[in-house]
Amino acid sequence: MNVYDVIIIGGGPAGLNAAVVLGRCRRNVLLFDHGKQRNRFSHGMHNYLTRDDVLPTDFLTISNKEVKKYGVKILRKEVKYARKKEEIFIIRDADSKIYHSKKLILATGLTDILPKIKGAEDFYGSSMFHCPYCDAWEVTGKKLGVYSKNKSGIEVALTLSTWSDDITLYTDGRNYVRSKDQQKLDEKNITVVNERVLCLKGNKGKLKNIVLKNEEMLRCDALFFSNGYEVQSDLVESLGCKLGKNNLAITNRFQQTNIPGLYVAGDASRDMHFVVVAAAEGAKAGVYINKELLSETF
Repeated sequence: MNVYDVIIIGGGPAGLNAAVVLGRCRRNVLLFDHGKQRNRFSHGMHNYLTRDDVLPTDFLTISNKEVKKYGVKILRKEVKYARKKEEIFIIRDADSKIYHSKKLILATGLTDILPKIKGAEDFYGSSMFHCPYCDAWEVTGKKLGVYSKNKSGIEVALTLSTWSDDITLYTDGRNYVRSKDQQKLDEKNITVVNERVLCLKGNKGKLKNIVLKNEEMLRCDALFFSNGYEVQSDLVESLGCKLGKNNLAITNRFQQTNIPGLYVAGDASRDMHFVVVAAAEGAKAGVYINKELLSETF
């Protein structure tokens, strides 16, 4: 039976950076990548020194080349099953092939839940976003909208006031803004529209208008949404990890879970969803896995 030192599930920045660290430590590493990275629709990465505006696809191409240089094996397959038996992790891919490893890193990431608005998919990643810190700079001074059916939209709208003085909060028929929240919004001249949203209008990925159910059309250059997210894989839960807020794995500062030998890195483990943070978590996991493997040989 071939037993890898480490299997990494997830080919985003967390999984790839862990693979680089472990590859440089001369570990026998297998990485699974199904190609569904959360930021694959983005027009460019931000908040990552030396990688500003780099397309996610270009980032992955560079990263994969570096990883392979250190002997890491990459499989373009989805993992359907994982469990631990005694000291070995058993992995099964979509083709029912079985793999074994001493350590396991889950870097499976998240998926943003798009609002159920007609046209949303046409603008996602180009003029419709979920993170102000990642994309608001590019629309500085523009007419911005925030779509949210829950009160988290208030925080997003207030945050966006850093980049624009023209912001509208769309609650899509909900009326959750309390008087104290309204006062904060008024101080920033943020308009609240409670009318139901019918659809989004624009051309070639560029949003131009938000159409309300009463057929009123309001101009909007970019729309930020607060609609939640979900984990891309249930492997964390099926392996018995303790879960915290939003079903994210609870880890220590080394990315270790409550399951010995199991690490979780990237968006699936934290609320700070930046590429640079995910990559750093992958690096930490790689270092401490190598330390564990060394200690087990003495």
